[in-house]
Amino acid sequence: MTGSGLGSTAMEPDIRETPLFREVEAFYRAAMEPGFGELTTLDQPEPSPDGSQVAFVGYTLADLDGHPLGRICLAAADGSGWRRITNGPNDDTEPRWSPDGATLTFRSDRAAKGRFQLYALRGGPPGEAEQVVSVPGVVEHHRWSADGRRILLIVAGEAAEQADALGSGTLAAATDRPAWLPEVESVDAEDDWRSLWIADVAAGEARRISRDGLNVWEATWLGEDRAAAIVSEAPGEGAWYSSPLAVIDLASGQERVLRTSDVQLGYAEGSPDGDAIAVIEAVCSDRYLVAGDLLLIDPASGDARPVEGIAGDALWHRWDGHTLVASSLDGLEAVVSDVDVATATGTERWRSLAGGTSWAATGVPSVGYLATTRCDSRTPAELLTVTDGGERVLVSVRHAGHEGLLPHLGSVELLRWTAPDGLPIEGIVRTPPGEGPFPLLLDVHGGPIWAATDQWPGVFGYLLMSRGYATLEPNPRGSIGRGRDFAAAVVGDMGGADALDDLAGVDLLVERGIADPARVGVIGGSYGGFMAAWLPAVDDRFKVAVSISPVTDWYSEHFNSSLIDWVGAFLGGEAPEAQGGQHHTRSPVFRGERLRTPTLLTAGAKDRATPPGQAVEMYRALRVRGVPAELAVYPAEGHGVRTFPALIDFATRCVEWIERFMPA
Repeated sequence: MTGSGLGSTAMEPDIRETPLFREVEAFYRAAMEPGFGELTTLDQPEPSPDGSQVAFVGYTLADLDGHPLGRICLAAADGSGWRRITNGPNDDTEPRWSPDGATLTFRSDRAAKGRFQLYALRGGPPGEAEQVVSVPGVVEHHRWSADGRRILLIVAGEAAEQADALGSGTLAAATDRPAWLPEVESVDAEDDWRSLWIADVAAGEARRISRDGLNVWEATWLGEDRAAAIVSEAPGEGAWYSSPLAVIDLASGQERVLRTSDVQLGYAEGSPDGDAIAVIEAVCSDRYLVAGDLLLIDPASGDARPVEGIAGDALWHRWDGHTLVASSLDGLEAVVSDVDVATATGTERWRSLAGGTSWAATGVPSVGYLATTRCDSRTPAELLTVTDGGERVLVSVRHAGHEGLLPHLGSVELLRWTAPDGLPIEGIVRTPPGEGPFPLLLDVHGGPIWAATDQWPGVFGYLLMSRGYATLEPNPRGSIGRGRDFAAAVVGDMGGADALDDLAGVDLLVERGIADPARVGVIGGSYGGFMAAWLPAVDDRFKVAVSISPVTDWYSEHFNSSLIDWVGAFLGGEAPEAQGGQHHTRSPVFRGERLRTPTLLTAGAKDRATPPGQAVEMYRALRVRGVPAELAVYPAEGHGVRTFPALIDFATRCVEWIERFMPA
């Protein structure tokens, strides 16, 4: 066993005392310890109404334990400095300014872990936060009214399903209930639903607006007496995929469906004057990952006008007065545009090859700047403002640990190649220092409808490069940034032409002498986990595979996951029982003698999107064939491994497995 340091060819449940675990832990500590207590990444920039400062969420980690905790921070817009203004405990997130700028509200679970409520910092220098209202359940989103007297709230029951993009599972707060009590699902469970509420700020009271039997996924003000909302008649995660756009009367609570779609609708934003709703219509594989066509909807008639001039796929937008600011991904570039509502035309304001830590870009028309976040392969997260005069970095999370990682990156290239059918494909390739050919890991993104961009690779990415591995992150058909038709090309053909797109990228790197054809592996999570199990079953080149939170059996995924509606749609709408259908022919577990590649499978026990049984099935299918395989199921994790020290264990197992079968 080459380079594993674990001391045997079989993995043990507890590897903390092995040389490799200690080596990986030391790598993570060297990279992260200089930043303990400081900011690790940035998100959700919110400029104050007067433009003098930008509120944002800064994440901090005190040790290699748990996950980074969100804190509300303020940065001076002139670049003179920043400060942290909340201290938890637990997480603080989603800062929002009152229209007069005197109050900053945010969500926090400081009173009970996982049970987010609404808090406010009022007036002058920040003091102690006050709870605005108390509502049953979890506050997921909030928005101020234009007059500053009321706040719209989306409140989720504690049994409501969480989107897989945010970790899957449910929103349930930590409780002291006995461990033996069962987890129960029922079609009549009240805690499964999301509802719309209004908080009266002065009175400190809240009332529910939406009716029983209506699930409200998201909502914003539409003028002063209505809300623009994405709603459904059922609460489950799968119901979101067919949810229409509706207008909710805030006096009566009654909704009027305004637009339905044969794909998905998300990020509905009502204009302050109530005359328009901006919404994104897109082919989606995940809630919260909505990228496609930006539409302007007439609230009276429901007529839609597509916004022209938005480069690539719209990802995010926000009204600032009567101006609409929109972010998009154009190929591998982030773009921000101003939208003229009268003509439904976008004008590009800013473009960057750097990937965003989020896609939010909030404008302040009165002072002429927008605030956003970004990063790239050599630059960790930073908060910046953009004006006609250029960019100004307000906050950077860079520290000595980042500087210690940079020597492990030899090169990064924006790669372009041609698929077998002639379709142009793009991706990101990173290599360690030195001359190739390198052992290559094909790293397939999740979704499938999402994209790899030039972002900070994280400690795990640098760990792989430090051990001599190059990575290719492709954007095959099904990825965003290339328009709706490109994204929709994966629907009904998962693991088909997109797999050939990926393989063609590997072929190019071999041809150029960057990748060693005898040392090619594959790694990925979620849909990437499916591809990490599927690609070795259709192509013999792979020496090793790491399949993270995968789908391996579309038939059981159809009935056992929270994404039943999505599975059916993306397999072409066929019945799962159809003989010879893609539920069976595109499932890696059914590939029989084609299963030859040593595969490590990982899963989270709390994952409802790709339940751990998917990894278990693949592990057993491989072992029946006599193929080397290992399975690690993390009891406290959901969709992916997100907390320490489980992340160290996960990274160690990945490195050991890759080096065992494809040493660098």
